[in-house]
This record gives sequence, C-alpha cells and structure tokens, in this order.
Amino acid sequence: MSSTNTSAWAVMEKFYAAEAAYVAAGGYGEASYAEVAAHLDPEVILHQAPGLPFTGDGTWRGHDGMERFLARFSEVWESMEFLEQEHWGDRDTVVVRNRVRFRSRATGRTVDTLIMQLITVRDGRMLECRPFYWDPQAIEAACR
Repeated sequence: MSSTNTSAWAVMEKFYAAEAAYVAAGGYGEASYAEVAAHLDPEVILHQAPGLPFTGDGTWRGHDGMERFLARFSEVWESMEFLEQEHWGDRDTVVVRNRVRFRSRATGRTVDTLIMQLITVRDGRMLECRPFYWDPQAIEAACR
C-alpha cells in the first residue's frame, strides 16, 4: 500500500472512531459534531441506499447533510461496534469491509452485519462514500 493509501485509511480510522463516539453519546443535540466534521471534506457526499430506516432519500451532501444523516442514524442506532475491518486502496480511494454490530434504540435488538464501503479521500478528509449493506433485511428487522 502506498503512503497515500495509508493516509486515506488513517483518515477513515479517525472518522469511524468519531462516528461511533457521536452515536454512543446520543447523536444530534447530545453530542458534539465537531470531531466528526473534522474528518469530512466540505463537499462531502454520502450515497446511501434508500429504503433502510436511516437512509432517507439516499443522498447526503456537505457538512450539514452529513450532520442530518448522522442525526437520523443516531435516532435509529444506540450503538455501533466495529468488530472487524479490512481495507484495500489505490491512491486516494479505499475500499473498507466492516463487520459491524448495531444496537437498535427502538427495540434493543442487535444486528451483526457486513458493510462494504467505497470511499474517496481528498486532502486528508473523506470526500465521497458509497456503502453497500450485505443484509438490509436483517438491519430492517432489528429496528422493527
């Protein structure tokens, strides 16, 4: 892996830690968004698959959009724990395989699932992210 890839992965490690801490602290209105925002490019865009309890219409843009997404995300999830992570990269693009355990705020149920993410980093911050969920039905079921 080149140093650029290592840097891109280092950005994502910091982002994942900040995201998990934000969710665990209660999210919007309860936790500071500043640590999360520090790892996001001002033109960040998140492409979520519509249809899950936290994805909205699927496209979230800029710091405000990401804050709205994480507010919605933290309404759904009480916690998220990264159990395993693997990553591959080429320049400023990194693919991350996450095995994550979520706990639903509404039901208290947990779901252990895989998420693949295609991420672009620019100037040491996440610019674009496209997550792909292995088992959307399990995620939906945990929230019902």
